[in-house]
Amino acid sequence: MSTDVVIPTNLTPEQPKSSWVKRVFSVFKRTRRRFVREWDSSMSLRTAVIAAAATIIGSLFLAFFLTQQITNGLFQSRFNQVQAEANHALQQTRQVFENAATADEDSTTSLVADTLRQLTTDETAFARDFLLVPLDEDDDLYVGSMSSGGATEQLITDDLAQQVSSGSGIYYQSISLPDAGSTQPGLAFGTQVVLPPGGYYALYFIYDLSDVQATIDYLMNVLLVAGVGLLVMNIGIALWVTRSVGKPIQQAAQTAEWLSSGDLSVRMDVKRTDEIGSLSESFNKMADNIQDQITQLADLSQIQQRFVSDVSHELRTPLTTVRMASEVLYESRNELDPVLRRSTELMHHQVERFQALLADLLEISRFDAGAAEVSLEKTDLLHLVADVALTAQPLADETDTQLSIIAKGDSFTAEVDSRRIERILRNLVNNAIEHGESQPVDVILEGDDTSVSIVVRDHGMGMTEAHLEHVFDRFWRADPARTRTTGGSGLGLAIAVEDTRLHNGSIDAWGKSSQGSAFRVTLPRISGTVVSGSAPLQLPPEYDRAKRVAPRDVDVVDPEDTTSQSAVFNRITEQHLYQPRDEQL
Repeated sequence: MSTDVVIPTNLTPEQPKSSWVKRVFSVFKRTRRRFVREWDSSMSLRTAVIAAAATIIGSLFLAFFLTQQITNGLFQSRFNQVQAEANHALQQTRQVFENAATADEDSTTSLVADTLRQLTTDETAFARDFLLVPLDEDDDLYVGSMSSGGATEQLITDDLAQQVSSGSGIYYQSISLPDAGSTQPGLAFGTQVVLPPGGYYALYFIYDLSDVQATIDYLMNVLLVAGVGLLVMNIGIALWVTRSVGKPIQQAAQTAEWLSSGDLSVRMDVKRTDEIGSLSESFNKMADNIQDQITQLADLSQIQQRFVSDVSHELRTPLTTVRMASEVLYESRNELDPVLRRSTELMHHQVERFQALLADLLEISRFDAGAAEVSLEKTDLLHLVADVALTAQPLADETDTQLSIIAKGDSFTAEVDSRRIERILRNLVNNAIEHGESQPVDVILEGDDTSVSIVVRDHGMGMTEAHLEHVFDRFWRADPARTRTTGGSGLGLAIAVEDTRLHNGSIDAWGKSSQGSAFRVTLPRISGTVVSGSAPLQLPPEYDRAKRVAPRDVDVVDPEDTTSQSAVFNRITEQHLYQPRDEQL
Protein backbone atom coordinates (compact mmCIF):
# COMPACT_ATOMS: atom_id res chain seq x y z
CA MET A 1 0.00 0.00 0.00
CA SER A 2 1.54 3.29 -1.05
CA THR A 3 0.72 6.84 -0.12
CA ASP A 4 1.01 9.71 -2.57
CA VAL A 5 2.44 12.89 -1.22
CA VAL A 6 1.09 16.00 -2.90
CA ILE A 7 3.40 19.00 -2.83
CA PRO A 8 1.64 22.32 -3.42
CA THR A 9 3.08 24.00 -6.48
CA ASN A 10 2.29 27.53 -5.33
CA LEU A 11 4.82 27.41 -2.50
CA THR A 12 8.25 28.81 -3.18
CA PRO A 13 11.20 28.78 -0.80
CA GLU A 14 11.80 32.00 1.07
CA GLN A 15 14.44 34.05 -0.62
CA PRO A 16 17.36 34.88 1.65
CA LYS A 17 17.66 38.51 2.42
CA SER A 18 20.64 40.23 0.90
CA SER A 19 22.12 41.24 4.25
CA TRP A 20 25.47 42.16 2.73
CA VAL A 21 23.74 44.70 0.48
CA LYS A 22 22.14 46.28 3.52
CA ARG A 23 25.47 46.34 5.34
CA VAL A 24 27.19 47.94 2.37
CA PHE A 25 24.40 50.48 2.04
CA SER A 26 24.55 51.22 5.78
CA VAL A 27 28.32 51.69 5.64
CA PHE A 28 27.89 53.98 2.63
CA LYS A 29 25.31 56.11 4.43
CA ARG A 30 27.49 56.41 7.54
CA THR A 31 30.49 57.32 5.41
CA ARG A 32 28.49 59.89 3.49
CA ARG A 33 27.15 61.47 6.70
CA ARG A 34 30.64 61.60 8.18
CA PHE A 35 32.04 63.16 5.00
CA VAL A 36 29.26 65.77 4.92
CA ARG A 37 29.87 66.55 8.59
CA GLU A 38 33.60 66.87 8.04
CA TRP A 39 33.03 68.91 4.87
CA ASP A 40 30.87 71.41 6.74
CA SER A 41 33.23 71.70 9.71
CA SER A 42 36.71 71.50 8.13
CA MET A 43 38.06 74.26 5.93
CA SER A 44 41.23 72.21 5.34
CA LEU A 45 39.22 69.32 3.89
CA ARG A 46 37.26 71.63 1.60
CA THR A 47 40.44 73.35 0.41
CA ALA A 48 42.26 70.06 -0.19
CA VAL A 49 39.33 68.52 -2.07
CA ILE A 50 38.82 71.64 -4.20
CA ALA A 51 42.55 71.85 -4.96
CA ALA A 52 42.63 68.15 -5.85
CA ALA A 53 39.56 68.44 -8.06
CA ALA A 54 40.94 71.53 -9.83
CA THR A 55 44.33 69.83 -10.31
CA ILE A 56 42.77 66.65 -11.69
CA ILE A 57 40.51 68.53 -14.09
CA GLY A 58 43.33 70.80 -15.25
CA SER A 59 45.73 67.86 -15.62
CA LEU A 60 43.19 65.90 -17.64
CA PHE A 61 42.65 68.79 -20.03
CA LEU A 62 46.39 69.40 -20.31
CA ALA A 63 47.12 65.68 -20.80
CA PHE A 64 44.42 65.40 -23.45
CA PHE A 65 45.75 68.42 -25.32
CA LEU A 66 49.39 67.30 -25.14
CA THR A 67 48.51 63.74 -26.08
CA GLN A 68 46.61 64.88 -29.12
CA GLN A 69 49.37 67.21 -30.21
CA ILE A 70 52.20 64.73 -29.60
CA THR A 71 50.33 61.79 -31.14
CA ASN A 72 49.36 63.73 -34.22
CA GLY A 73 52.84 65.15 -34.56
CA LEU A 74 54.66 61.83 -34.22
CA PHE A 75 52.24 59.96 -36.43
CA GLN A 76 52.20 62.60 -39.13
CA SER A 77 55.99 62.81 -39.16
CA ARG A 78 56.39 59.03 -39.37
CA PHE A 79 53.61 58.77 -41.93
CA ASN A 80 55.24 61.29 -44.24
CA GLN A 81 58.55 59.42 -44.09
CA VAL A 82 56.99 56.01 -44.57
CA GLN A 83 54.75 57.24 -47.38
CA ALA A 84 57.66 58.69 -49.32
CA GLU A 85 59.70 55.53 -48.94
CA ALA A 86 56.77 53.21 -49.75
CA ASN A 87 55.79 55.16 -52.84
CA HIS A 88 59.36 55.09 -54.11
CA ALA A 89 59.77 51.36 -53.47
CA LEU A 90 56.41 50.41 -54.98
CA GLN A 91 56.99 52.49 -58.12
CA GLN A 92 60.46 51.02 -58.52
CA THR A 93 59.13 47.47 -58.07
CA ARG A 94 56.30 48.05 -60.50
CA GLN A 95 58.74 49.31 -63.14
CA VAL A 96 60.97 46.27 -62.61
CA PHE A 97 58.02 43.93 -63.09
CA GLU A 98 56.73 45.81 -66.15
CA ASN A 99 60.17 45.67 -67.81
CA ALA A 100 60.73 41.98 -66.99
CA ALA A 101 61.76 39.89 -70.05
CA THR A 102 61.23 36.50 -68.45
CA ALA A 103 59.31 33.96 -70.51
CA ASP A 104 58.97 30.98 -68.22
CA GLU A 105 57.71 30.27 -64.71
CA ASP A 106 61.06 29.61 -63.07
CA SER A 107 62.70 32.76 -64.25
CA THR A 108 59.65 34.84 -63.35
CA THR A 109 59.44 33.36 -59.87
CA SER A 110 63.15 33.91 -59.33
CA LEU A 111 62.89 37.53 -60.48
CA VAL A 112 59.98 38.31 -58.22
CA ALA A 113 61.55 36.62 -55.21
CA ASP A 114 64.89 38.35 -55.67
CA THR A 115 63.27 41.74 -56.19
CA LEU A 116 61.01 41.55 -53.18
CA ARG A 117 63.74 40.07 -50.98
CA GLN A 118 66.04 42.90 -51.90
CA LEU A 119 63.33 45.44 -50.99
CA THR A 120 62.99 43.99 -47.47
CA THR A 121 66.73 43.50 -46.85
CA ASP A 122 67.94 46.86 -48.14
CA GLU A 123 69.17 49.26 -45.49
CA THR A 124 66.12 51.51 -45.24
CA ALA A 125 65.00 53.88 -42.53
CA PHE A 126 62.04 51.70 -41.61
CA ALA A 127 61.57 47.95 -41.52
CA ARG A 128 58.89 46.55 -43.79
CA ASP A 129 57.31 43.32 -44.91
CA PHE A 130 55.75 42.56 -48.26
CA LEU A 131 52.71 40.64 -49.40
CA LEU A 132 52.08 39.65 -53.02
CA VAL A 133 48.57 38.41 -53.76
CA PRO A 134 47.20 37.45 -57.22
CA LEU A 135 44.04 39.30 -58.16
CA ASP A 136 42.83 36.66 -60.63
CA GLU A 137 42.39 33.00 -59.98
CA ASP A 138 44.07 31.57 -63.08
CA ASP A 139 45.99 28.33 -63.48
CA ASP A 140 48.35 29.94 -66.03
CA LEU A 141 49.92 32.26 -63.45
CA TYR A 142 53.67 31.79 -63.07
CA VAL A 143 53.81 33.21 -59.50
CA GLY A 144 51.54 32.49 -56.53
CA SER A 145 51.10 34.36 -53.24
CA MET A 146 54.33 35.45 -51.56
CA SER A 147 54.98 37.19 -48.20
CA SER A 148 57.65 37.93 -45.62
CA GLY A 149 57.71 38.40 -41.87
CA GLY A 150 54.43 36.63 -41.24
CA ALA A 151 52.39 39.05 -43.35
CA THR A 152 49.03 37.54 -44.29
CA GLU A 153 45.98 38.59 -46.24
CA GLN A 154 44.05 38.94 -42.93
CA LEU A 155 46.06 42.10 -42.19
CA ILE A 156 44.70 43.83 -45.28
CA THR A 157 41.34 45.48 -44.84
CA ASP A 158 38.58 45.04 -47.37
CA ASP A 159 38.59 48.73 -48.23
CA LEU A 160 42.29 48.72 -49.09
CA ALA A 161 42.01 45.47 -51.08
CA GLN A 162 39.08 46.92 -53.05
CA GLN A 163 40.99 50.13 -53.86
CA VAL A 164 44.11 48.25 -55.03
CA SER A 165 42.15 45.78 -57.19
CA SER A 166 40.13 48.54 -58.89
CA GLY A 167 42.80 51.20 -59.46
CA SER A 168 46.33 51.70 -60.65
CA GLY A 169 47.51 54.15 -57.99
CA ILE A 170 49.23 53.66 -54.67
CA TYR A 171 46.86 53.36 -51.71
CA TYR A 172 47.36 53.15 -47.95
CA GLN A 173 45.42 52.47 -44.76
CA SER A 174 46.08 52.08 -41.03
CA ILE A 175 45.98 48.48 -39.85
CA SER A 176 46.38 46.52 -36.62
CA LEU A 177 49.30 44.11 -36.27
CA PRO A 178 49.10 41.18 -33.85
CA ASP A 179 51.70 41.19 -31.07
CA ALA A 180 51.69 38.54 -28.30
CA GLY A 181 47.98 38.63 -27.61
CA SER A 182 47.60 42.34 -28.26
CA THR A 183 47.80 44.57 -31.30
CA GLN A 184 50.15 47.27 -32.48
CA PRO A 185 49.49 50.04 -34.99
CA GLY A 186 50.78 49.69 -38.55
CA LEU A 187 50.49 51.06 -42.07
CA ALA A 188 49.83 49.15 -45.28
CA PHE A 189 50.64 50.61 -48.73
CA GLY A 190 49.46 48.76 -51.80
CA THR A 191 49.45 49.01 -55.54
CA GLN A 192 48.59 46.86 -58.54
CA VAL A 193 51.45 45.22 -60.54
CA VAL A 194 51.59 43.05 -63.64
CA LEU A 195 53.79 39.94 -63.90
CA PRO A 196 54.50 37.74 -66.88
CA PRO A 197 52.64 36.34 -68.65
CA GLY A 198 50.24 39.26 -67.96
CA GLY A 199 48.76 38.36 -64.58
CA TYR A 200 47.56 41.09 -62.20
CA TYR A 201 48.75 41.10 -58.59
CA ALA A 202 48.29 43.25 -55.47
CA LEU A 203 51.62 44.20 -53.88
CA TYR A 204 51.54 45.47 -50.29
CA PHE A 205 54.27 46.91 -48.10
CA ILE A 206 53.48 46.65 -44.37
CA TYR A 207 55.20 48.95 -41.84
CA ASP A 208 55.22 48.40 -38.08
CA LEU A 209 54.56 51.58 -35.99
CA SER A 210 55.04 49.96 -32.58
CA ASP A 211 58.02 52.20 -31.85
CA VAL A 212 55.77 55.25 -32.29
CA GLN A 213 53.22 53.69 -29.93
CA ALA A 214 55.98 52.96 -27.42
CA THR A 215 57.05 56.59 -27.56
CA ILE A 216 53.49 57.74 -26.99
CA ASP A 217 53.05 55.30 -24.09
CA TYR A 218 56.23 56.58 -22.52
CA LEU A 219 55.05 60.16 -22.81
CA MET A 220 51.70 59.20 -21.28
CA ASN A 221 53.46 57.59 -18.34
CA VAL A 222 55.58 60.70 -17.91
CA LEU A 223 52.44 62.86 -17.99
CA LEU A 224 50.73 60.57 -15.48
CA VAL A 225 53.66 60.71 -13.07
CA ALA A 226 53.86 64.47 -13.50
CA GLY A 227 50.10 64.79 -12.92
CA VAL A 228 50.25 62.72 -9.73
CA GLY A 229 53.21 64.75 -8.52
CA LEU A 230 51.39 67.99 -9.34
CA LEU A 231 48.30 66.72 -7.52
CA VAL A 232 50.25 65.85 -4.39
CA MET A 233 52.12 69.14 -4.51
CA ASN A 234 48.93 71.20 -4.91
CA ILE A 235 47.20 69.36 -2.06
CA GLY A 236 50.23 69.92 0.14
CA ILE A 237 50.35 73.62 -0.74
CA ALA A 238 46.60 73.96 -0.11
CA LEU A 239 46.87 72.26 3.28
CA TRP A 240 49.87 74.38 4.24
CA VAL A 241 48.16 77.61 3.21
CA THR A 242 44.94 76.58 4.94
CA ARG A 243 46.81 75.69 8.10
CA SER A 244 48.79 78.91 8.12
CA VAL A 245 45.60 80.92 7.66
CA GLY A 246 43.18 78.69 9.55
CA LYS A 247 45.22 78.25 12.72
CA PRO A 248 44.97 81.93 13.70
CA ILE A 249 41.27 81.83 12.85
CA GLN A 250 40.82 78.80 15.11
CA GLN A 251 42.74 80.59 17.82
CA ALA A 252 40.48 83.61 17.40
CA ALA A 253 37.39 81.40 17.59
CA GLN A 254 38.68 79.69 20.75
CA THR A 255 39.53 83.04 22.29
CA ALA A 256 36.04 84.32 21.42
CA GLU A 257 34.49 81.27 23.12
CA TRP A 258 36.55 81.93 26.25
CA LEU A 259 35.46 85.57 26.18
CA SER A 260 31.81 84.58 25.76
CA SER A 261 32.11 82.15 28.69
CA GLY A 262 33.20 85.01 30.95
CA ASP A 263 37.00 84.82 30.89
CA LEU A 264 37.78 88.37 29.82
CA SER A 265 41.52 88.08 30.38
CA VAL A 266 42.36 85.84 27.40
CA ARG A 267 44.07 87.36 24.39
CA MET A 268 45.50 86.15 21.08
CA ASP A 269 49.22 85.64 20.58
CA VAL A 270 50.67 88.20 18.18
CA LYS A 271 53.72 86.63 16.50
CA ARG A 272 53.40 87.94 12.94
CA THR A 273 53.41 91.30 11.23
CA ASP A 274 51.27 90.41 8.22
CA GLU A 275 47.48 90.54 7.81
CA ILE A 276 47.02 87.75 10.37
CA GLY A 277 49.08 89.73 12.87
CA SER A 278 46.94 92.81 12.23
CA LEU A 279 43.84 90.68 12.78
CA SER A 280 45.21 89.41 16.09
CA GLU A 281 46.05 92.94 17.27
CA SER A 282 42.60 94.21 16.27
CA PHE A 283 40.98 91.27 18.03
CA ASN A 284 42.94 91.98 21.22
CA LYS A 285 41.98 95.65 21.09
CA MET A 286 38.35 94.67 20.66
CA ALA A 287 38.63 92.28 23.63
CA ASP A 288 40.15 95.09 25.75
CA ASN A 289 37.28 97.44 24.84
CA ILE A 290 34.70 94.74 25.54
CA GLN A 291 36.30 93.98 28.89
CA ASP A 292 36.28 97.66 29.85
CA GLN A 293 32.66 98.11 28.79
CA ILE A 294 31.51 94.93 30.51
CA THR A 295 33.34 95.94 33.66
CA GLN A 296 31.66 99.36 33.57
CA LEU A 297 28.26 97.81 32.91
CA ALA A 298 28.79 95.28 35.69
CA ASP A 299 29.69 98.08 38.10
CA LEU A 300 26.65 100.08 37.03
CA SER A 301 24.47 97.01 37.34
CA GLN A 302 25.72 96.32 40.83
CA ILE A 303 25.12 99.94 41.79
CA GLN A 304 21.63 99.77 40.32
CA GLN A 305 20.83 96.48 42.05
CA ARG A 306 22.18 97.80 45.35
CA PHE A 307 20.15 100.98 44.91
CA VAL A 308 16.93 99.08 44.18
CA SER A 309 17.52 96.72 47.08
CA ASP A 310 18.37 99.52 49.52
CA VAL A 311 15.46 101.71 48.44
CA SER A 312 13.06 98.79 48.61
CA HIS A 313 14.13 97.88 52.12
CA GLU A 314 14.15 101.51 53.28
CA LEU A 315 10.62 102.04 51.96
CA ARG A 316 9.16 99.05 53.77
CA THR A 317 9.00 100.71 57.19
CA PRO A 318 7.34 104.00 56.15
CA LEU A 319 5.06 102.13 53.76
CA THR A 320 3.94 99.85 56.56
CA THR A 321 3.09 102.88 58.68
CA VAL A 322 1.21 104.52 55.81
CA ARG A 323 -0.66 101.30 55.12
CA MET A 324 -1.76 100.94 58.74
CA ALA A 325 -3.06 104.50 58.69
CA SER A 326 -4.82 103.99 55.37
CA GLU A 327 -6.49 100.80 56.64
CA VAL A 328 -7.80 102.66 59.70
CA LEU A 329 -9.23 105.37 57.46
CA TYR A 330 -10.53 102.80 54.96
CA GLU A 331 -12.42 100.86 57.62
CA SER A 332 -14.11 104.05 58.84
CA ARG A 333 -14.79 105.44 55.38
CA ASN A 334 -18.53 105.16 55.77
CA GLU A 335 -18.44 107.76 58.55
CA LEU A 336 -16.76 110.34 56.33
CA ASP A 337 -18.31 112.74 53.86
CA PRO A 338 -18.34 111.62 50.19
CA VAL A 339 -15.26 113.62 49.19
CA LEU A 340 -13.11 112.26 52.03
CA ARG A 341 -14.52 108.75 51.55
CA ARG A 342 -13.49 108.75 47.88
CA SER A 343 -10.03 110.07 48.78
CA THR A 344 -9.66 107.36 51.42
CA GLU A 345 -10.59 104.63 48.96
CA LEU A 346 -8.13 105.96 46.35
CA MET A 347 -5.36 106.18 48.93
CA HIS A 348 -6.04 102.61 50.10
CA HIS A 349 -5.88 101.16 46.58
CA GLN A 350 -2.75 103.09 45.66
CA VAL A 351 -1.02 101.96 48.87
CA GLU A 352 -1.84 98.35 47.99
CA ARG A 353 -0.48 98.89 44.50
CA PHE A 354 2.63 100.51 45.91
CA GLN A 355 3.11 97.58 48.26
CA ALA A 356 2.81 95.09 45.35
CA LEU A 357 5.36 97.07 43.36
CA LEU A 358 7.70 97.10 46.33
CA ALA A 359 7.30 93.33 46.75
CA ASP A 360 8.19 92.82 43.08
CA LEU A 361 11.27 95.01 43.41
CA LEU A 362 12.40 93.07 46.48
CA GLU A 363 11.88 89.79 44.64
CA ILE A 364 13.89 91.01 41.65
CA SER A 365 16.69 92.13 43.96
CA ARG A 366 16.78 88.63 45.47
CA PHE A 367 17.09 87.10 42.01
CA ASP A 368 19.87 89.50 41.08
CA ALA A 369 21.72 88.76 44.30
CA GLY A 370 21.31 85.00 43.83
CA ALA A 371 19.50 84.74 47.17
CA ALA A 372 16.23 83.28 45.86
CA GLU A 373 15.43 79.85 47.25
CA VAL A 374 12.72 77.32 46.50
CA SER A 375 10.76 75.16 48.89
CA LEU A 376 9.91 72.06 46.86
CA GLU A 377 7.01 69.78 47.63
CA LYS A 378 4.97 67.28 45.68
CA THR A 379 2.07 69.32 44.28
CA ASP A 380 -0.91 68.60 42.09
CA LEU A 381 -0.69 71.39 39.53
CA LEU A 382 -4.34 70.94 38.57
CA HIS A 383 -5.36 71.89 42.11
CA LEU A 384 -2.99 74.83 41.94
CA VAL A 385 -4.56 76.00 38.67
CA ALA A 386 -7.99 75.71 40.26
CA ASP A 387 -6.84 77.93 43.15
CA VAL A 388 -5.61 80.54 40.71
CA ALA A 389 -8.85 80.36 38.70
CA LEU A 390 -10.84 80.77 41.91
CA THR A 391 -8.83 83.85 42.86
CA ALA A 392 -9.04 85.40 39.38
CA GLN A 393 -12.78 84.84 38.96
CA PRO A 394 -13.84 88.26 40.36
CA LEU A 395 -11.67 89.99 37.76
CA ALA A 396 -13.15 87.73 35.09
CA ASP A 397 -16.64 88.65 36.26
CA GLU A 398 -15.84 92.36 36.04
CA THR A 399 -14.64 92.02 32.41
CA ASP A 400 -17.38 89.52 31.43
CA THR A 401 -14.70 86.91 30.61
CA GLN A 402 -15.38 83.17 30.62
CA LEU A 403 -12.54 81.45 32.47
CA SER A 404 -12.13 77.70 31.89
CA ILE A 405 -9.77 74.90 32.91
CA ILE A 406 -9.01 72.15 30.43
CA ALA A 407 -7.23 69.11 31.82
CA LYS A 408 -5.91 66.72 29.16
CA GLY A 409 -5.06 63.67 31.21
CA ASP A 410 -5.36 62.67 34.84
CA SER A 411 -1.88 63.12 36.36
CA PHE A 412 -0.33 66.55 36.88
CA THR A 413 1.84 66.01 39.93
CA ALA A 414 5.28 67.64 40.12
CA GLU A 415 7.83 68.65 42.74
CA VAL A 416 7.61 72.46 42.77
CA ASP A 417 7.52 75.47 45.01
CA SER A 418 3.76 75.97 45.05
CA ARG A 419 4.03 79.63 46.09
CA ARG A 420 6.21 80.58 43.14
CA ILE A 421 4.26 78.53 40.58
CA GLU A 422 0.99 80.00 41.87
CA ARG A 423 2.48 83.47 41.41
CA ILE A 424 3.44 82.63 37.82
CA LEU A 425 -0.02 81.32 36.97
CA ARG A 426 -1.82 84.17 38.73
CA ASN A 427 0.18 86.70 36.74
CA LEU A 428 -0.48 84.91 33.44
CA VAL A 429 -4.20 84.45 34.09
CA ASN A 430 -4.70 88.07 35.20
CA ASN A 431 -2.83 89.32 32.13
CA ALA A 432 -4.91 87.07 29.87
CA ILE A 433 -8.17 88.36 31.37
CA GLU A 434 -7.00 91.95 31.12
CA HIS A 435 -5.87 91.65 27.48
CA GLY A 436 -8.55 89.19 26.41
CA GLU A 437 -11.14 91.84 25.50
CA SER A 438 -13.94 89.80 27.16
CA GLN A 439 -13.10 86.77 25.02
CA PRO A 440 -12.78 83.30 26.66
CA VAL A 441 -9.59 82.55 28.58
CA ASP A 442 -8.55 78.89 28.89
CA VAL A 443 -5.97 77.26 31.12
CA ILE A 444 -4.87 73.97 29.53
CA LEU A 445 -2.84 71.27 31.28
CA GLU A 446 -1.15 68.23 29.83
CA GLY A 447 1.73 66.07 31.03
CA ASP A 448 3.98 63.26 29.91
CA ASP A 449 6.34 60.97 31.79
CA THR A 450 8.89 63.67 32.60
CA SER A 451 7.16 67.06 32.55
CA VAL A 452 3.88 68.97 32.80
CA SER A 453 2.88 71.91 30.62
CA ILE A 454 0.39 74.61 31.53
CA VAL A 455 -0.80 76.99 28.79
CA VAL A 456 -2.82 80.14 29.42
CA ARG A 457 -4.64 81.00 26.19
CA ASP A 458 -6.65 84.14 25.48
CA HIS A 459 -8.40 85.24 22.29
CA GLY A 460 -8.01 88.98 22.62
CA MET A 461 -5.81 91.56 20.95
CA GLY A 462 -2.78 89.27 20.68
CA MET A 463 0.82 90.26 20.17
CA THR A 464 3.08 91.06 17.23
CA GLU A 465 6.53 89.61 16.54
CA ALA A 466 8.10 92.75 18.01
CA HIS A 467 6.09 92.29 21.20
CA LEU A 468 7.16 88.66 21.53
CA GLU A 469 10.83 89.69 21.49
CA HIS A 470 10.39 91.90 24.58
CA VAL A 471 7.45 90.38 26.41
CA PHE A 472 9.68 88.93 29.16
CA ASP A 473 11.82 92.07 29.57
CA ARG A 474 11.72 93.98 32.82
CA PHE A 475 9.43 97.03 32.97
CA TRP A 476 8.29 96.44 29.38
CA ARG A 477 4.72 97.04 28.26
CA ALA A 478 3.25 96.79 24.79
CA ASP A 479 1.43 100.10 25.30
CA PRO A 480 2.58 102.08 28.35
CA ALA A 481 -0.22 104.60 27.90
CA ARG A 482 -2.98 101.99 27.96
CA THR A 483 -5.29 102.02 30.96
CA ARG A 484 -4.71 98.99 33.20
CA THR A 485 -7.41 97.52 35.40
CA THR A 486 -5.13 95.58 37.72
CA GLY A 487 -2.14 97.90 37.84
CA GLY A 488 1.27 96.40 37.61
CA SER A 489 4.98 97.09 37.67
CA GLY A 490 5.98 95.46 34.41
CA LEU A 491 7.97 92.91 36.39
CA GLY A 492 5.45 90.06 36.49
CA LEU A 493 6.70 88.15 33.46
CA ALA A 494 10.33 88.81 34.33
CA ILE A 495 9.71 87.31 37.79
CA ALA A 496 7.87 84.40 36.13
CA VAL A 497 10.96 83.70 34.01
CA GLU A 498 13.18 83.65 37.10
CA ASP A 499 10.75 81.45 39.03
CA THR A 500 10.60 78.99 36.13
CA ARG A 501 14.38 78.93 35.85
CA LEU A 502 14.65 78.06 39.55
CA HIS A 503 12.61 74.91 38.76
CA ASN A 504 14.76 74.03 35.70
CA GLY A 505 11.66 74.60 33.57
CA SER A 506 10.86 76.80 30.61
CA ILE A 507 8.39 79.53 29.74
CA ASP A 508 7.62 80.78 26.26
CA ALA A 509 4.96 82.77 24.45
CA TRP A 510 2.99 82.84 21.23
CA GLY A 511 0.79 85.55 19.81
CA LYS A 512 -0.73 87.05 16.70
CA SER A 513 -2.54 90.31 16.29
CA SER A 514 -6.32 89.98 16.69
CA GLN A 515 -5.95 86.21 17.28
CA GLY A 516 -4.93 86.20 20.92
CA SER A 517 -1.86 84.97 22.72
CA ALA A 518 -0.70 81.98 24.71
CA PHE A 519 1.91 81.51 27.42
CA ARG A 520 3.29 78.05 28.17
CA VAL A 521 5.01 76.99 31.39
CA THR A 522 6.70 73.57 31.32
CA LEU A 523 7.96 72.08 34.59
CA PRO A 524 9.82 68.82 35.28
CA ARG A 525 7.97 66.29 37.39
CA ILE A 526 11.05 65.48 39.50
CA SER A 527 13.23 68.20 41.02
CA GLY A 528 16.80 68.32 39.80
CA THR A 529 15.91 67.26 36.26
CA VAL A 530 15.88 69.69 33.34
CA VAL A 531 13.11 70.09 30.81
CA SER A 532 14.45 68.93 27.44
CA GLY A 533 12.92 67.97 24.14
CA SER A 534 9.39 68.87 23.10
CA ALA A 535 6.83 70.03 25.63
CA PRO A 536 3.62 68.05 26.19
CA LEU A 537 1.61 70.98 24.81
CA GLN A 538 2.38 72.84 21.63
CA LEU A 539 2.00 76.56 20.95
CA PRO A 540 -0.69 77.52 20.18
CA PRO A 541 -2.39 74.55 21.83
CA GLU A 542 -5.02 72.49 20.06
CA TYR A 543 -7.97 71.55 22.23
CA ASP A 544 -11.76 71.14 22.25
CA ARG A 545 -13.49 73.32 24.86
CA ALA A 546 -16.86 71.76 24.28
CA LYS A 547 -15.79 68.17 25.03
CA ARG A 548 -17.07 66.56 28.23
CA VAL A 549 -16.48 63.04 29.50
CA ALA A 550 -16.94 61.03 32.70
CA PRO A 551 -16.01 62.71 36.00
CA ARG A 552 -12.66 61.01 36.41
CA ASP A 553 -11.70 61.67 32.78
CA VAL A 554 -12.99 65.21 32.51
CA ASP A 555 -10.82 67.15 30.06
CA VAL A 556 -12.73 70.43 30.19
CA VAL A 557 -13.80 72.49 33.17
CA ASP A 558 -16.25 74.97 31.74
CA PRO A 559 -18.43 76.36 34.53
CA GLU A 560 -22.00 77.01 33.49
CA ASP A 561 -22.42 79.62 36.17
CA THR A 562 -19.67 82.23 35.95
CA THR A 563 -21.44 84.96 37.89
CA SER A 564 -19.73 84.39 41.18
CA GLN A 565 -16.59 83.00 42.73
CA SER A 566 -18.49 80.39 44.76
CA ALA A 567 -20.22 79.05 41.65
CA VAL A 568 -16.86 78.33 40.03
CA PHE A 569 -15.64 76.63 43.19
CA ASN A 570 -18.74 74.47 43.41
CA ARG A 571 -18.59 73.51 39.74
CA ILE A 572 -14.94 72.44 39.98
CA THR A 573 -15.63 70.46 43.13
CA GLU A 574 -18.56 68.63 41.53
CA GLN A 575 -16.40 67.43 38.63
CA HIS A 576 -13.69 66.19 41.04
CA LEU A 577 -11.10 68.35 39.34
CA TYR A 578 -10.39 70.38 42.40
CA GLN A 579 -9.95 69.38 46.03
CA PRO A 580 -9.25 72.39 48.26
CA ARG A 581 -6.07 72.29 50.26
CA ASP A 582 -6.45 72.20 54.03
CA GLU A 583 -4.47 75.35 54.56
CA GLN A 584 -6.85 77.29 52.29
CA LEU A 585 -10.10 76.15 53.93
